[in-house]
Amino acid sequence: MRPGDRRRSTGENRTPTTGEGSDVTSLAALVARKVRGGAGKSCSCCGRKQEACKGERRGGDVPQQKKKPGRTSRFSGAVIQYLDSGGPPWSRLSPARRPARVLTPCKMAPARKPPSATCRHFLSLLILNGCWPLGSASQKSADGQQPPGEYAHSIRLDGDLILGGLFPVHARGERGLPCGELKKEKGIHRLEAMLFAIDLINKDPELLPNVTLGARILDTCSRDTYALEQSLTFVQALIERDASDVRCANGEPPVLAKLDKVVGVIGASASSVSVMVANILRLFKIPQVSYASTAAELSDNTRYDFFSRVVPPDSYQAQSMLDVVLAMGWNYVSTLASEGNYGESGVDAFVQISRESGGVCIAQSLKIPREPKAGEFDKMVLRLLETPNARAVITFANEDDIRRILEAVKRNKLTGHFLWVGSDSWGSKISPVLQQERAAEGAVTILPKRASVDAFDRYFKSRSLANNRRNVWFAEFWEENFACKLGTHGKKSGGVKKCTGLEKVGRESSYEQEGKVQFVMDAVFAMAHALHDVQRQLCAGHMGVCDRMTNMDGKELLAAIRHVNFNGSAGTTVTFNENGDAPGRYDIFQYQINNRSGAEYKLIGHWTNQLYLNSCLFFRWRRCSGTRAPPPPRRPRCAACRAGRARGRRW
Repeated sequence: MRPGDRRRSTGENRTPTTGEGSDVTSLAALVARKVRGGAGKSCSCCGRKQEACKGERRGGDVPQQKKKPGRTSRFSGAVIQYLDSGGPPWSRLSPARRPARVLTPCKMAPARKPPSATCRHFLSLLILNGCWPLGSASQKSADGQQPPGEYAHSIRLDGDLILGGLFPVHARGERGLPCGELKKEKGIHRLEAMLFAIDLINKDPELLPNVTLGARILDTCSRDTYALEQSLTFVQALIERDASDVRCANGEPPVLAKLDKVVGVIGASASSVSVMVANILRLFKIPQVSYASTAAELSDNTRYDFFSRVVPPDSYQAQSMLDVVLAMGWNYVSTLASEGNYGESGVDAFVQISRESGGVCIAQSLKIPREPKAGEFDKMVLRLLETPNARAVITFANEDDIRRILEAVKRNKLTGHFLWVGSDSWGSKISPVLQQERAAEGAVTILPKRASVDAFDRYFKSRSLANNRRNVWFAEFWEENFACKLGTHGKKSGGVKKCTGLEKVGRESSYEQEGKVQFVMDAVFAMAHALHDVQRQLCAGHMGVCDRMTNMDGKELLAAIRHVNFNGSAGTTVTFNENGDAPGRYDIFQYQINNRSGAEYKLIGHWTNQLYLNSCLFFRWRRCSGTRAPPPPRRPRCAACRAGRARGRRW
């Protein structure tokens, strides 16, 4: 039975997100309701001298300063975690960021009763504490670029219609820090793909004529809770603002900056991040199109009704991975998942499908903690050895966890023992296998069918420090990419050479297009085609954006997204089904090492509702039989598998 023929168990009996089906939305709804009375005070505070806004703040009255995105929203975001966690939001903040005055939070009264004075006071503290930053009050510099300090942690492009963007520009931080090292390909390549797609659309006289697309792009730091805090930026303009209870030091009311209204969001990357963000965006009817999130849970249209994606869900991927396992002749495997929506739902789908097919037994299922302790990956490897006959390991893990598990395999001198089958989070990425080539040798990996976008290669190789000032992270990328330091303010330290600024991508450094660039561009174009259709319906006979479109309902845009049908950046058709999912099309790779070309991912087959493997290209495959589909599954005796009597082909 194929994924499309089966109802997903993740969505059949769940309540909508306004009920118990979501662990985030109860608080999000509270913020959405209560912040209407005062959120969004962008205190560009009154008067020419920028006097301080009066109000209850941490540590007393302080002069109002312009904040960087993601800093003043941290306390606000913590409240969203509070509602269902049972603890005060500031308990998760560093001591330096905790408010000096702490009010005891109260439980919200039933909907038919007004909230208590303490609750109102608590929310007022939240609102006044943050003075919700950002907005469109900033001024452009003379060359049209944004000033360096004001939006140092986000990218902002002016336009008639603004698209939000969420990208893992940095890895998850360690030791309490929200953000870690820069992700050159997964972060910078992908966000540049969004900028490039917007450039193409704005130059196209046929698509959205007389309409300029703008953008607000944020860094998720590969962490769902941090991304949730950042995503509050996208809803500020939709919250009714009331400055009646706030005054400046001179007694005048504050000047409320005009905020960017985000009509749709591109992203996120990780499924756990998309789940978090989708719970907030649906409350404000903001459509979301992801370029990489594949968790089967996101196909539940009753909970994630404003979510769509240009990549297929894991239910298809799990079937393709099972077909690979059956083609190998394996019937006894282990599974390994990163904690979170992507890893756990992926493994669940694989286990469910393997049970229904009856062709594979599961030896054990291991889960990598979200915050692994020292030595955790060595323990994982040793646990996998407890079932030595189950050498095949099905992985639904993020690239950082893959890299660390391969390091543990190498450390424990188990290179060559395990037979890896990796999901699309492994795909054809270099970073997980770098310096772990022998431990990863022979791994079979899955990746949604894609093609390189030549136009993007030309665009990205032409980027420089001089012509790419709109990307606030590009200087950091420059240092990382060319292993040099930019003046006294660069992040690189030690005896690193100084950057000249004349370096060239692809000449002084290696370059290979990141695998999801095509899907980022397709997601942006899907949003643009939908906006084009809405503009024709709402603004007939009007050039550009009319008043009706400015105040359009998000449901109108969502309906248009679900009905788009166009050829994407790689020539493949972009469509969505009723749940917002893309069709399942995958390429099958194997990581091979040979004396002539070194280590590389080699395309060995594809899957489109059925698996086709070219065994002539398969590394260490004993028989060369050309392209073929897998044999019909044989139902193994699982007791015999556990006793070590499972049979299967060897490499």
